[in-house]
Amino acid sequence: MDTVFIDDLRLSTVIGVHDWERKLKQHVHLDVEMGADTAGAAGSDNISDALDYSAVAEAVQQLAENSECQLLETLAERIASMLMTDFPVLWLRLKLRKVGAVRGTAGVGVIIERGKRS
Repeated sequence: MDTVFIDDLRLSTVIGVHDWERKLKQHVHLDVEMGADTAGAAGSDNISDALDYSAVAEAVQQLAENSECQLLETLAERIASMLMTDFPVLWLRLKLRKVGAVRGTAGVGVIIERGKRS
């Protein structure tokens, strides 16, 4: 299995448990590694045979934009589920971090893995 990845995709979403967090969009950052077979795309040199990371990024941004989750864990799970349902992703490792949530850190967040890595 090969890996297609996106690093530091910046998303704007309503996220958080505090009242003030529910009133504004905040920035979260996403890193994702997705297990896929890239041999077909390499052989054809055609985007229609590839796991299109541009389409993946757009779908993730759309989901986050319309989301109002309280927890990063919930948003991460929804993103993972969508990626594995809507794209040819067999396995993924997703890191979602909230910037500025805890003083003195560059960010805090969650890392999840779904599917079976071969």
